[in-house]
Amino acid sequence: MDILILYYSRSGHTESLARQAARGVEQVEGMAARLRRIPCPDDRQPHEGDPKVSLDDLRECRGLLLGSPTYFGGMASAVKRFLEDTSGLWFRGELTGRPAAVFTSTGSMHGGQETTLLSMIVPLIHHGMLITGIPYQQPQLAHTQTGGTPYGASHTSNDHSTLSRDERELTRALGARVADIARQLT
Repeated sequence: MDILILYYSRSGHTESLARQAARGVEQVEGMAARLRRIPCPDDRQPHEGDPKVSLDDLRECRGLLLGSPTYFGGMASAVKRFLEDTSGLWFRGELTGRPAAVFTSTGSMHGGQETTLLSMIVPLIHHGMLITGIPYQQPQLAHTQTGGTPYGASHTSNDHSTLSRDERELTRALGARVADIARQLT
């Protein structure tokens, strides 16, 4: 069963989070991660790495992890535009009852991580998805000095070009959580 890990990334930080989420998904027996990217608006060149997302990727997934960098306290416009194009799925209720979670990266600790995560959750609720976050029982959440919130995984890149240990562990835990919930629901 596939968990779709869908992300938009320009600098690579959100993509790094997506890869950690995939590792978490694949820790759960019987679950596989399907990494897909939302293309940049000017993405006319062939892109190495993960394929572009299609609506079929959403239809076929058993759960979703959605990632976006933060711009002015909200999700990237490319992510919002993609979500707006899913209204046909919404109308038919094709994603209803599937678990979902979100992740983000910011340039600074106060760059709007939580507002971005919350803004990404809203369309998923409209789709009828079951939103999950990171519970406080996850030990890294209590002591992280970089990214990580109960609303979803995150990374602060201001002084850290790579993910911190806490950020990696929290993101993997979130991926495993979505995969485990999806497995239990099927």
